[in-house]
Amino acid sequence: MIRLSDFSIGFGKRQLLDNISCSFHDGRLTALIGRNGSGKSTLLHAIAGLDRHYEGNITLDGNDLRDTSQTIIARKLAFVSTYRTRIPNMRCIDVVALGRAPYTNWIGHLQPADHEIVENAMHSVGMAGYETRPLDTLSDGECQRVMIARAIAQDTPNILLDEPTSFLDIPNRYELVTLLCGLARDHGKCILFSTHELDIAMRLCDDIALIDDRSILHLPASRMVSDPHIRHLFPVPL
Repeated sequence: MIRLSDFSIGFGKRQLLDNISCSFHDGRLTALIGRNGSGKSTLLHAIAGLDRHYEGNITLDGNDLRDTSQTIIARKLAFVSTYRTRIPNMRCIDVVALGRAPYTNWIGHLQPADHEIVENAMHSVGMAGYETRPLDTLSDGECQRVMIARAIAQDTPNILLDEPTSFLDIPNRYELVTLLCGLARDHGKCILFSTHELDIAMRLCDDIALIDDRSILHLPASRMVSDPHIRHLFPVPL
């Protein structure tokens, strides 16, 4: 579980979120939505421990983020950036194996159990058979599945994704969010992802976290669809 308590953060001189308190729970898929510049990516980076310039507290499964070592954070939370990784000649299986880094010995040697976890992770995202394919030869959708497989191999209770559906066609967007939904519900993971795909979020997610006017409105998707806040912010039929 991820919890924000009296949380505030800004970008430069601009305040993006002010005195927020909310929780994101295990076994639920939450879409983080809001207009451009509202603070979605900034919030995800703070939760991932990549931006410590905030006030208040962030806790991961009851542990304050500021008091938690990077090694422990890596065992509690996986982060999939919006950046499209394209490393020439790096095999897909080697990328996914990076997810086991928090559990390896000092020379990074994988044990047989680690190899099995990596293979299972690739299979779970539909990328079995791609193990030896170079990452830079894949489509955007395939590459994104490999990066999610890396997060699955990391075997953390919490997963963050920054706009994972960007640059994907409509079928791949639905397939990707359906995959995340299965991970959350079937494996009890807390998954939070930012998106501009309001229709997909409403159809497939358990909860919606709407950033507006430096605050977060966090509701089940079934309630958010009729809430006046979202109809004011996005005045289109849902």
